[in-house]
Amino acid sequence: MNTNYYAVIMAGGIGSRFWPVSTTAFPKQFHDMLGTGQSLLQKTFSRLNRLIPSQNIYVLTNERYLDLTLEQLPQIDATQVVLEPAMRNTAPCILLSALKIRKENPNALMLVAPSDHRIEDEAAFIEDVQMGFDACQRQDMLLTLGIQPTFPNTGYGYIESVEKGASPIKEVKQFREKPDYETAKQFITEGNFLWNAGIFLWSVKSILNAFEQHMAKMYALFAEGVPVLNTEAESDFITAQYAKAENISIDYGIMEHANNVFVKKAAFDWNDLGTWGALYDKMTNEPKENAIVRAIPHLKDAEGNMIYTASEKLVVVDGISDYIIVDKDEVLLIFPKKKEQDIKSLLQEVGKKFGEKYT
Repeated sequence: MNTNYYAVIMAGGIGSRFWPVSTTAFPKQFHDMLGTGQSLLQKTFSRLNRLIPSQNIYVLTNERYLDLTLEQLPQIDATQVVLEPAMRNTAPCILLSALKIRKENPNALMLVAPSDHRIEDEAAFIEDVQMGFDACQRQDMLLTLGIQPTFPNTGYGYIESVEKGASPIKEVKQFREKPDYETAKQFITEGNFLWNAGIFLWSVKSILNAFEQHMAKMYALFAEGVPVLNTEAESDFITAQYAKAENISIDYGIMEHANNVFVKKAAFDWNDLGTWGALYDKMTNEPKENAIVRAIPHLKDAEGNMIYTASEKLVVVDGISDYIIVDKDEVLLIFPKKKEQDIKSLLQEVGKKFGEKYT
């Protein structure tokens, strides 16, 4: 394996739309959401580990999830877990990680990826990452992997590329916010729009130059701590300084302003497992089928349901269609699939009425 290759897995979210499985104490990335025997975080790590050495894979997460992370990833040690003492979106944690990696290896090439995506064709994913690393080594670029849209999705941001030449890596014209349905249809018709998957590749030199140019205040804030990064004093510095950083994503802070941003259309299949409906869609191609995770189903007059149980349990359903049915510990959720976006607000209602025990 190339020792200049590094990866940063973003694993700090709560995944509230996957409640009641995903909770503040035990978020979705640490669960086996697909019934494969591995958590989403473990699957992401093993996928990256096909190309990137274990010692070069970092995990960004909230400090409360340190023990969970180390328990699930015995291949790494605590020095590879970058802990966020405050929620500040993706730009600050990526900057901190890049500074840590540069101090260890100034020639590093760095991939940033979420912990909760499903990618089946891992060989194609590795080929895309290799192509991306090769490009970032040759050229000063900030590269993102975009997903070919399969329908006019209004839940994703889009990347508009400049159509120039036959190269699979295109210059980015602009990032577009989540569109309405008609705009999404227009994007697909035009043909040069991809879904923004939040997967990035660059050299540490390129991304840190971009921070210094476009987010100088944040860069200065974290650069003060370079002497203590990767030492025992790092934790105190991060605790003292991290909350002072602007709460902003890497997209808003860097990617929408830099003039060296490129995109490659992904050759692999991809699913952003953000909701129960997304999990359902990935598990079945037929709208009338029921998607089952671990449950032993006995179904009558039941179609289009997402059924999930924490353990193998007999589930009898009669006369219910297009519902999310989740059985986990002390919570049973039976909720219309068409209202899945309301689960986040439902979680807040439950927390207020019944307390944090259930959230």
